[in-house]
Amino acid sequence: MDTAAPPTGAVRTVFTAEHEIFRAQVRRFFEREVVPFHREWERAGIVPRELWLKAGAEGLLCPMLAEEFGGAGADFGYSAVITEEIGRCNATGVGFPLHSDIVVPYVEEFARPEKKREWLPRMAKGEIITAIAMTEPGMGSDLKAVKTHARRDGSDWIINGSKTFISNGQNCGLVIVVCKTDPGAGRKGISLICVEEGTKGFVKGRNLDKIGMHAADTSELFFDEVRVPAENLLGEENAGFSYLIRNLPQERLVIAIRAAASMEAMLQKTIEYAKDRKAFGQTVFDFQHNRFKLAELRAQATMFRVFADHCLALHMNGGLSIEMAAMAKLMGTEMQNRLLDDCLQMHGGNGYMADYEIGRAWADARVGRIYGGSSEIMKEIIARSL
Repeated sequence: MDTAAPPTGAVRTVFTAEHEIFRAQVRRFFEREVVPFHREWERAGIVPRELWLKAGAEGLLCPMLAEEFGGAGADFGYSAVITEEIGRCNATGVGFPLHSDIVVPYVEEFARPEKKREWLPRMAKGEIITAIAMTEPGMGSDLKAVKTHARRDGSDWIINGSKTFISNGQNCGLVIVVCKTDPGAGRKGISLICVEEGTKGFVKGRNLDKIGMHAADTSELFFDEVRVPAENLLGEENAGFSYLIRNLPQERLVIAIRAAASMEAMLQKTIEYAKDRKAFGQTVFDFQHNRFKLAELRAQATMFRVFADHCLALHMNGGLSIEMAAMAKLMGTEMQNRLLDDCLQMHGGNGYMADYEIGRAWADARVGRIYGGSSEIMKEIIARSL
């Protein structure tokens, strides 16, 4: 069985046979360790750390990380497989992509050698869960408006400020803090500094109550005279903005890939529901309007799948531009929201019930148009290339 073949019917060439063998392993893991428990985690508002340890033991964390640090040294296609399987079963609480594909690459590329040896093997095992703290109250997507600041004191940095909407915020054992080290320099005064859980003055606030993605721990973080070694600085002082800009295309591609998988999975479930559900003496699928709507949705999902795979192939070959990543994120999340809304509508009243997966997926998807850079920011990025 070709596990990668989407219900849209799109022919996929971006993955190798080795990727598909890995997909089968990932899918078995999710069916065994995630799907039966995800509703319970949604009620709890967090995924247990034990899941991360199990994922690490099976090689599902940090597949691109160099082998010397406990990774597989694999290409991004392996990360894409994990993201797709998360989207397929709507396991929105599982923050593996943020950890493996967004945060860990900063540490691998920019941390001091001794810090890499200390942190990265434990990140690959799931012993250290990571987060990145960008957003602040009232800041939105404007990074140059960051108020959290760090000052140098001898051989240490001292950090003060607060962050909000931080994914993996409750579980994180290490967080990259985006802060100002030269307050008067705007974007050119931003640095990235790592803070470990348990550091004096670093406090995790409440686990935020969201309208969707209930199993994903999303937190406020507070920094009150937090003292960390100078070696916790990633890369060069005041170069943080350039690092963020360089890595944002991969983050946005991850969001687009997840949107594509979500659309395919939820559309297939809706088709099955429509063929089974009876109304006015026939199935919901028997009504021409519904068949035409499902046909339209399938065409849309297929079109985006082809584009998402094109962007994935570009990225795996080092050719994904900032503008193209913005297009993928913009169109993927906008289409996902519209498609899931249409799928929910076809479920009728059942679609609005939390017991039905389509309703939860619909609520979970809404944040896609906001995080990782809002749709409006994506349009601005694309517009600059016109």
